[in-house]
Amino acid sequence: MSGRIEGIVARLHGLHPRLIDLSLDRLQDLLAKLDHPERRLPPVVHVAGTNGKGSTCAFLRAMAEAAGQRVHVYTSPHLVRFNERIRIAGELVSDEALSAALEHVEQVNAGAAITVFEVITAVAFHLFAETQAELCVLEVGLGGRGDATNVIGRPAACAITSISLDHRELLGETLDVIAAEKAGIMKRDVPVAIGAQPAEVLEVLLAAAERVGAPVTLRDRDWHVAAGRYSDARGTIGLPAPSLPGAFQLDNAGIAIAALRAAGLAMDSAGIAVAEWPARLQRLHGRLATLLPADWELWLDGGHNPGAGVVLAEHLRSWSDRPVHLVVGMKQAKDATEFLRPLVPFATTLWAVAEPGQHDARPVEAIVEASGGVARPGPHVADALRALPRDRRSRVLICGSLYLAGEVLKQDA
Repeated sequence: MSGRIEGIVARLHGLHPRLIDLSLDRLQDLLAKLDHPERRLPPVVHVAGTNGKGSTCAFLRAMAEAAGQRVHVYTSPHLVRFNERIRIAGELVSDEALSAALEHVEQVNAGAAITVFEVITAVAFHLFAETQAELCVLEVGLGGRGDATNVIGRPAACAITSISLDHRELLGETLDVIAAEKAGIMKRDVPVAIGAQPAEVLEVLLAAAERVGAPVTLRDRDWHVAAGRYSDARGTIGLPAPSLPGAFQLDNAGIAIAALRAAGLAMDSAGIAVAEWPARLQRLHGRLATLLPADWELWLDGGHNPGAGVVLAEHLRSWSDRPVHLVVGMKQAKDATEFLRPLVPFATTLWAVAEPGQHDARPVEAIVEASGGVARPGPHVADALRALPRDRRSRVLICGSLYLAGEVLKQDA
C-alpha cells in the first residue's frame, strides 16, 4: 500500500469506533451524496458464503473474460496490496486512481460516522460506475444481510457458496442463524445459485428464497457438476479441469456457471482452466521454497475455519503418497481447535507459527494448546521450514489465516 493510501485509510479508521458494524444506513447516505454509483453498474453477480466465495468470484471473472467481457471485481481482504480488492474492467486499480477515489469519497463523506469497509465499498462503486464493463462481481465482506455490498437493489444473480461456522461473534452461534444472515442477499425475482450445503443450512436457504420470491438453482437438483461436465435444464457443457486445485473447486465452478446461466450472461467455460486466486492451495516456488529440499513441495492455503479444515483434510487424503507437514498460524478470533481437529490425523508434523506482521495473530502457545499439544512452536514460518525432518520427500502446507497467507506471499516473492 502506498504511503498516500495508508494515510487516508488511517484517517478513516477514526470515523467509527468499530471496525465492523453490520448495517446499511451510513453507506446508503454516502452513496446518495455520490449520486448513487451503485445504481450505475453493469449487471452484478453478488456472492455470499463462508468458504469458496473468492474462488467463485475468480471463476465468474475468468469465464466472463473468456467470452470477451470486461469485468469489475470487488473482493476482500487483500493479501499483499490494498489494490487487490478492486479490479476495474480486468485490471487492478492503480495507486493513483485508488488514492484519488479515496480522497474524493472521504471529502464527500465530510467526517460522518462510517466504517472503513463501507468507505472502500463506496470507492469501488464510484470507480466501477466511471468505467464501462459488461459484468460486476461483488463478494460479500461478512455475512450478507447487513454487509455493505448488500446496498445493491437488484443484482442480475446471487450465488451462495459453502456455509459453515465462522464469525460467530458477529453472525450467530449456530449454522442456521449464520445461514439466515447469508441468505439476506436474496432479492425478489433475482435467481440465486446454491452449491452443496449441510441439510440444516439448505433448509434455511430454501425457506428464505421462498419467502422473498427468489428463484433457486440448486446443485444436484437443478444443476449437476462433475469432472469434465456441467449440466442443467439448458443442456450439458464440457468443462476443463479447474485451474484451482482441490475437488471442492468443482462446486465453486458449478455455482459460478449456474449463476451466469440463470442470469443469461455471457460466459465461456474454458475460463475455468485459467482462473487465478492466490492462497487457495497455491504452490509456492519462491524464497521460502528454497528452504526445503529441491524435490519437496510447498503449498499455501488461507483456510481458517472449521469448514475449511474439513475441506483441507479431504484434500490431504489425496496426498497420502508422501508425508505432509502442516505449518499453522491463525487469527485470535478463530476456532483453532475445530479447524485443526480434522487436519491433525494427516500431519506427520504440525508447527504453530505467528509472523511479526500478521494481523491479530493467535499466540503460538495458544495454537499448540488447541492442537492438544501435538504442534511444535515454529515460532515463525521460516524457522518451521528449516526444522522439518528431511528423511523423506514431503509436502508442506502453510494454512490457518488469510493474514498469515499475505505475510507468506510477501516473504516468498
